Amino acid sequence: MKRCAVSSIQTSAVTTPPPAFPADGVIRNVLIVDDSRAQRMMVETGLRGRGFTVHHAASGAEALDLCARIDFDLVLSDWMMPGMTGVDFCRLLRERPSDRYIYFILLTSKSDKAAVAEGLDVGADDFLTKPLDPGELRARVNAGARVLAMERALRGSNLLLSDALAKLHTLYDSLDRDLVEARNLQQSLLRERHHRTAEGRVSLLLRPSGPVGGDMVGFFDIGAHQTGLYAFDVSGHGVTSALMTARLSGLLTGASPDHNIAMSVGSSGPAGRPPAEVAAAMNRLMLSEIQTERYVTLAYAEIDRTSGLVRLVQAGHPHPMVQHASGRVSRLGSGGLPVGLLEGAHYSGFQTRLRPGDRLLLVSDGVTECPDPQGEELGAEGLERILRTLAGLHDTALLDALMWELARWHGSEDFPDDVSCALFEYDGPATGDRAP
Repeated sequence: MKRCAVSSIQTSAVTTPPPAFPADGVIRNVLIVDDSRAQRMMVETGLRGRGFTVHHAASGAEALDLCARIDFDLVLSDWMMPGMTGVDFCRLLRERPSDRYIYFILLTSKSDKAAVAEGLDVGADDFLTKPLDPGELRARVNAGARVLAMERALRGSNLLLSDALAKLHTLYDSLDRDLVEARNLQQSLLRERHHRTAEGRVSLLLRPSGPVGGDMVGFFDIGAHQTGLYAFDVSGHGVTSALMTARLSGLLTGASPDHNIAMSVGSSGPAGRPPAEVAAAMNRLMLSEIQTERYVTLAYAEIDRTSGLVRLVQAGHPHPMVQHASGRVSRLGSGGLPVGLLEGAHYSGFQTRLRPGDRLLLVSDGVTECPDPQGEELGAEGLERILRTLAGLHDTALLDALMWELARWHGSEDFPDDVSCALFEYDGPATGDRAP
């Protein structure tokens, strides 16, 4: 019977684990502050066996000096001390800049609510009433360890987050620089925003809604008295659309007639291709070589500056408009399919004739579909109304005034879509070049 009892006791001793510290290793350095050495030793006795490094201070001033040299995790300070009280010491400690938190426990014989509130106001985390109970001391220290463990974990997460945010800021700064450079490069595709010939003037405007956009306008010389004028709009926004505009604008440049899809070069020199063929050629190119999910709306005009004859194609772009010398506005074209949408799409060309004083305007849907504050779009009728109002202006002054009127309609200069305009104003054939 005795042997069984002993066996039972031994089993119980082996299987019952000792009380576990909830956050081992969180508290390493402990500071005990009390003007009584005996009181400090009593507190230290209650902390034995916990693996703490315990430091002593006989006053608040000495404690502040130690805190400046040692990273403490836990401070247990008496409230009533000569000179600097525990409350004053806590206040000064909290005022010091630090990237780590110190858990502060006040030791006091006070128990009234006003005293407790005063201690909490200056930054104390907990209280222990004298004389100290070892079990209560252990429980309060354990609670402090849990708080410190959560604080350290949160601080570690914040450091990781701060590091990630710093890397993101660096990435965004680099991206912003790239976008600014891309915007400058895209704007540089408009080599001339205003060009004058003996027979007329070309003016261009390009305003992306973001850093870069999908609109492009331009012109090029075909022959001695012929000008190609174009406006196109790549679907979507952003870098992909901007890259497409750069690629497509390279197909409509007079710098290299051999590579300009609107021109053919024969023995007698360069000549313009019918605009409908230009749209069809661009459609084939996009579907066979570029192979993108984007499509393009296009308005292209071939202008004979001697006769005023204009051959055009409209491929999903807003209607080209002619404003006559009288101020009256005519809308041209019948719509048409966008480029790069359907294989084998058919495009129809049409023509008109400009008289001296007339002007041809190509705009993107960023103009005609610009909404007012209630969401109503400007539309072709609204654009015609603005053009009649601005009939007395010319060149870039007309385009600037058009943007001002568009901003007044929208209620802001922050347009929701890219805005572009290509304007040709016809003065008539030069002397000696008048056609029959």
